[in-house]
Amino acid sequence: MRLLVAILVLASCLPAFARERESVEQLKAKVETASPKEKVTLALRVAEMQTDAADKLYSNGKSDEAHAAIQDVVTYTEKASDAATQSGKKLKDAEITVRKISHKLADMKRSVNFDDQPPLQDAIDRLEKVRTQLLAKMFDLGKGSQ
Repeated sequence: MRLLVAILVLASCLPAFARERESVEQLKAKVETASPKEKVTLALRVAEMQTDAADKLYSNGKSDEAHAAIQDVVTYTEKASDAATQSGKKLKDAEITVRKISHKLADMKRSVNFDDQPPLQDAIDRLEKVRTQLLAKMFDLGKGSQ
């Protein structure tokens, strides 16, 4: 019986392990063909992964590559926002994730060279616009259902 339970627990964890191992490029490809609801989750995952990658790239002195990763962060948070707004689903999840990413970028901005700060500030500003749009949509939906 214990063996069966252990096998079931392991089997239920395998999809999570597989998702962690998917590369950014694989996730990007999935975003393009996903349903709007799934697109939100996938695009936000790309944005989170690229945020972490940018932080590591800045730490390793690879500013140009970090800037490209930051551009991906903005692009994929915007895609997630568009999909959430279109479907009316996952708005709250998207807003929370975008807020967390924005805070990470602000922390990153404080630790990079002065010359690397403007692209980060631009990304933070764009993410705040995305958050504002998500919040507006969330509250519009709330008014329409009452």
